[in-house]
Amino acid sequence: MAETALHTSSKTPTFGTVLTAMVTPFKDNGEVDYDAAAKLAIKLVDEGCDGLVVTGTTGETSTLRDEENVKMFATVVKAVGHRAKVLAGSTTNDTAHSISLSLAAKEAGVHGILVTVPYYNKPSQAGVIAHVEAIIAAIQLPVMLYDIPGRSGIALSPESIITLAKNPLVVALKDAKADYQSTTTVLANTDLDVYSGDDLLTLPLMAAGAVGVVSVTAHVAAAKYRVLVDAMHAGDLATARKAHFELEPIQRAVMSHAQGAVVAKHILNWQGFLPNAVVRLPLVAPSETELETIRTNLREGGWEI
Repeated sequence: MAETALHTSSKTPTFGTVLTAMVTPFKDNGEVDYDAAAKLAIKLVDEGCDGLVVTGTTGETSTLRDEENVKMFATVVKAVGHRAKVLAGSTTNDTAHSISLSLAAKEAGVHGILVTVPYYNKPSQAGVIAHVEAIIAAIQLPVMLYDIPGRSGIALSPESIITLAKNPLVVALKDAKADYQSTTTVLANTDLDVYSGDDLLTLPLMAAGAVGVVSVTAHVAAAKYRVLVDAMHAGDLATARKAHFELEPIQRAVMSHAQGAVVAKHILNWQGFLPNAVVRLPLVAPSETELETIRTNLREGGWEI
């Protein structure tokens, strides 16, 4: 039994410690399946999630209409908002649109907003800061910054994150940059709740002081992430490392062969938790070769699929 915890912050994370970036279920005709979304949210919380990100990247937000986004927020809040924190993936590369959709999310009862670095138009760091500050000023809800240069085209610099962290409503960072030096600088100079945005990096980022993970793989392995994260908070590195290694083939299955939302939906369908694996274009189903590789990874992790 370890005597000291690896994470030394005494404050309770605003948004929990194990969050799933939740898929948006669709019916066979491509319309949003809100009943399936509510059931999925309940499953995830029952299995150990204390937070959910709704209609983020994995939720196919770029192909959802505003009214679909808002109804998803309301659906998940109604299903699990009394048991877990619900964050809205309600920001885009358009500041005014981000404000409008985030205000609707606030009206739907979400607990916070995931603010993505504006993609495609590649603003300066000053522009990103102004974008985030304008959203916060309008909505007055706690915010999790989302740093994912692989999708946004630009990274949030550590200096920008430190600047934004001075705003009391900026409480968290989803770090999907895979830049350990940048993350370390942020952890050393802010009081932000940092979350691993790369499933496989949960253990090493928590070793530096991150509070948990915002995961895609948690759709199908939330209980194992709960073991890993709780063990890291308890300073039980042996248990955390064991969970980390057990998760590796599952993470590889979900994140290495096709887009994460596509794979997560297929596995959830195989497990009987979703009635189908429908995604919206431009996403498409994996090839039969990709599906067989995914099954091979899952079997390596001890699953029979």
